[in-house]
Amino acid sequence: MEDKLKFLQQRREIIIGGGGPDRIEDQHKKGKQTARERLEKFLDPGSFVEVGTFVQGNLEDASTMDIPLPGEGVVTGYGTVNGRLVYLFAQDFTVSGGSLGEMHAAKICRVMDLAAQNGAPLIGINDSGGARIQEGVMSLDGYGNIFFRNTINSGVIPQISVIMGPSAGGAVYSPALTDFIFMVDDTSYMFITGPQVIKAVTGEEVTPGKLGGAATHNETSGVAHFRAKNEQECLEMIKKLLSYLPSNNLDNPPAVSPVEPTIPAEDLVELVPADPNKPYDVVEVIKRIVDGSELFQVQEHYAKNAVVGFARIDGQTVGIIANQPKYLAGCLDINCSDKIARFVRFCDCFNIPLVTFVDVPGYLPGVHQEYGGIIRHGAKILYAYSEATVPQISVVLRKAYGGAYIAMNARSLGADLVYAWPTAEIAVMGPEGAINIINRREIEKSDNPDEMRKQKVAEYRQKFANPYIAAARGWIDDVIDPRETRQRLIMGLASLKNKYEDRPRKKHGNFPV
Repeated sequence: MEDKLKFLQQRREIIIGGGGPDRIEDQHKKGKQTARERLEKFLDPGSFVEVGTFVQGNLEDASTMDIPLPGEGVVTGYGTVNGRLVYLFAQDFTVSGGSLGEMHAAKICRVMDLAAQNGAPLIGINDSGGARIQEGVMSLDGYGNIFFRNTINSGVIPQISVIMGPSAGGAVYSPALTDFIFMVDDTSYMFITGPQVIKAVTGEEVTPGKLGGAATHNETSGVAHFRAKNEQECLEMIKKLLSYLPSNNLDNPPAVSPVEPTIPAEDLVELVPADPNKPYDVVEVIKRIVDGSELFQVQEHYAKNAVVGFARIDGQTVGIIANQPKYLAGCLDINCSDKIARFVRFCDCFNIPLVTFVDVPGYLPGVHQEYGGIIRHGAKILYAYSEATVPQISVVLRKAYGGAYIAMNARSLGADLVYAWPTAEIAVMGPEGAINIINRREIEKSDNPDEMRKQKVAEYRQKFANPYIAAARGWIDDVIDPRETRQRLIMGLASLKNKYEDRPRKKHGNFPV
C-alpha cells in the first residue's frame, strides 16, 4: 500500500506542477497567475475539490510517470464563494498554452453538467491559445460540445466567463454564449482572427490590445461586460456579481439586511432639471434611492446613453435600467437597445425584479442608425420587456416621448406599476416637434413666427407635456414626490412578491436578433 500511495502522490504532484517551474515563471512575468493560483484566491479557503485530476488522453501504460500534458491543460472542480457552491474550470496556459483538445473539452463538459444538475453557477477562467491543432477535428468537436451546453444551460444557471489571457478563434464563442464576460487590462485578448491573419488578408496592421483587449470589448464592441485593472480586482468583481444572483432559475436572489442610502433623498427635488434639454447624471438619482447608494453597473463603459446594473432595495436584489441624459440626451440607439434588452432578459431568467427609470426623448435619428437596423435592434427592448414575467416597476423622471416611452416599459408593455415625478413629460413627441406639425400653418402666417412658435410650445407643454393626462387614463398609477420614490418602490416590490403570470404555451418566441 505504501508504494501505491507514493506512486499516487508522485503522479498528483506532476499534475499540480502544470507546465513546470520555467513556464510558471513565464506566466508570472506576464502579470498572470496560474490556473490553480486563480482558483485558490477566488474560492473560500480550503473549499476547492478537484474533478478529473488524472484525466489524460492516449494513456496506454499507467506504470510510468510519463504525463506529457498534466491535467490536459485545464483544472476543473467545485468550491464555495462566500459559502455558496460554484463549479469552475480554469485553463492552464503553462501546459501546451492551455490549448483545447478532446479530453480538455471533456473535463470542461463534465463540470458544466455537474453545475446544471446541481443548480450552481458555472465560472470559466479562459487562458488558452485555442484549439490543439495536432488533435485535428477532435478539438473542434470538443468546442461544439461546450457550445451546446452553454446554450442548453442558458437561463438555467448563471454562466460567467473570465478572460485572463488569450481567447482566439472558435474559443471566443463559449464566452459569447455565457451571461457575463470579465476582462483584465493588458493581459486579456479576444478575437476571431489575430493581428497576423488580419494583416495577411486585409493588409491592416493592429496590435492585439487594440484589436481585442479589455478596453476594446468594454467600450467599442460591447462583447465584454466588466473590465478590471488586474486579476485580483477581477476576482473580487466576480464575487460582487455573484452576491446579487441566485444559484439557478428556480431560486430567488439572496436577500440581505436593508441599508438606507448614504446620500439624502432631499437632493432628488433639485437633481433633475425642470428644463428638459438640460443634462444630469441619472446614476446620482439611482444612488439616492437604492440600498447603501450602491449600483453595480453592467457594461458601464459601453452604450453610455443607457445605464443597467444590479442594486438592492430593502435588501432585495433588483435589476436597474435607466436612460442616461448625460450621453446622447438619453436617446435609444442600436447599441443601448442591445444592452438593455439583454440585461432585461437575464433578470427575467433569474427572478430578479426590474426597476426602470425613464427620461427618454426618443430614438436616435440618423442614416447610420437606420442603415444599422435601429428598427430591428429597438424591437429587442419591446420584446424583452413584453416577455418578462418578473415584477416590473417604472418611474418616469422627465421626458417620455413617442415609441421610446413605450419601449422603456410603459404599462402597455408589461409594467406592473408606473410612477411619475411632477417633472415628467409624457407625449407622442416633444413640444417643439409637435408644434411644428400641429401649428405649422399658423406659425408660418404669423407676423412673428419665432414668437408664435415659443408661445405654442409653452401652451403645448402646459396642456399636454405633463404626467396628468397619462395618469387620468390610468397609464400612470401615481404622480409622486421624488423624495418618496424609495418608499414607493419598497412597497410596490413587496406587493408584487408573489406575482404569477400564465403565458401561452410555446416552444420559444422568435427574438428579433
